[in-house]
Amino acid sequence: MMRHPRWIFAGTFLACACLIGFGLYLQHAKGLEPCPMCILQRYAFVAIAVIALVAALQGPGVAGRRAYGGLMALAALTGGGIATRHVWLEHNPPAIYDCGADFGYMLDSFPLADLLPMIFRGTGDCTKVPWRFLGMSIAEWALVWFVIFLAVALYAAMVKPRR
Repeated sequence: MMRHPRWIFAGTFLACACLIGFGLYLQHAKGLEPCPMCILQRYAFVAIAVIALVAALQGPGVAGRRAYGGLMALAALTGGGIATRHVWLEHNPPAIYDCGADFGYMLDSFPLADLLPMIFRGTGDCTKVPWRFLGMSIAEWALVWFVIFLAVALYAAMVKPRR
């Protein structure tokens, strides 16, 4: 197992980059348009990736590892919360099907205070499950990965490097 924190952060960055790349592949090559909650989950993956990349490049000491691990844990918890809500919407779609506006339009048209409740309420698009792998939807896989990244962040913050 990788015990050097720099490799843990680099591996986390690589995993996030692959997940983001796969999401872009599904969007552009397979035509699966992301819903607003999918986009927010991508932002959380990007945040984890950026934090991990900076930590991998810097090779921080104990305090830095804890700070980067804490920031990664916060981004993973945020993404995990969004993914949990998304999974819930997939399994419990609203009675009234409403596709709503796309994320770009909402971002351009509404102030942030009005936009966030609309995103978390979910639109009809967030209830669709257009793709599955091993019986799990994209949102369910995202939740699995956020839990993994949370565990990795906590481990990276606590691991003592092997010399």
